[in-house]
Amino acid sequence: MSHYKKFLSDKPMSENVIIVNNLSKKFGSFTAVDNISFSVAEGEIFGFLGANGAGKSTTIRILCGLLSPSSGSAVVAGYDVNHQAELVKTRIGYMSQKFSLYEDLTVKENIIFYGGIYGLSNAQIEERMGWIVEMTGLSGSENRLTRELAVGWKQRLALGCAVIHQPRIVFLDEPTSGVDPVFRKNFWELINQFSEQGTTIFVTTHYLDEAEYCNRLMLIHRGRIIAGGSPGELKEIYITNPILEIECDSALEVLEILQKEEWVIESSIFGTYLHIMVRDELEAKHKIKKILSEKSINLKRVDKITPGLEDVFISLIEKPEQSDRL
Repeated sequence: MSHYKKFLSDKPMSENVIIVNNLSKKFGSFTAVDNISFSVAEGEIFGFLGANGAGKSTTIRILCGLLSPSSGSAVVAGYDVNHQAELVKTRIGYMSQKFSLYEDLTVKENIIFYGGIYGLSNAQIEERMGWIVEMTGLSGSENRLTRELAVGWKQRLALGCAVIHQPRIVFLDEPTSGVDPVFRKNFWELINQFSEQGTTIFVTTHYLDEAEYCNRLMLIHRGRIIAGGSPGELKEIYITNPILEIECDSALEVLEILQKEEWVIESSIFGTYLHIMVRDELEAKHKIKKILSEKSINLKRVDKITPGLEDVFISLIEKPEQSDRL
């Protein structure tokens, strides 16, 4: 990664390299992005978190100069996306969900192609090809067709092509979708290395475990930002009651039973477990054991857990009035 640092421009940038004000995007009568505002600091790993269809990809395409907003403004790397979209494109790297690679080209040919798109000289492409191949672990595979690579290797190659021109800002749209957990972990190690060198990372994801790697998050739901802060801040602000994890038989039946209890604030399914937000931990544990015993339902365990971002997200969606605090 030391090679990357030396390629960065010495041009000074403002503290906030992305500034979004009252941005909206409509497609006919459908509002995909609804009056959102936020900023991203230089060198930050900024996460844009939400379910599929929440407005993440639409926002990132606007910020990359690929879509025009219906209203509002955004400044990326000092350029207005409304009037200077082509200049924005020269200052950023962009990696889409489909990795933006040409399957019929070899690894080497893809690198050369993207180097040419970004206006690099042959000498620059040659130098940075060596760096990309080393970074991606594809040494010895330069002449393989891209379609022959496993998904995880395609992912790393796509990242290399997206940053071949050494941009200060890199947009990653669902970069680990469809990638196995080992490659996801390795990919995030690369992202952290870029951030340590001063590169700003803007990443969209619906994987809540990945969001924990971000310095700061914005949670988006149905086109609107419903919360923002570091992972720790979000948990502290929005989860103020104990959460119990229940492992039992007939989880759906138990969920329906407990949802009717007045002492249960929120309840949801987490895989094969239940998460129940309650007012008092000890009282709730006693009542859960009593209710399930009376229903002859086997309770394997009930434990208080540390809330995760998924708990935060579910809490905010189920209680939208909480977003008024922002």
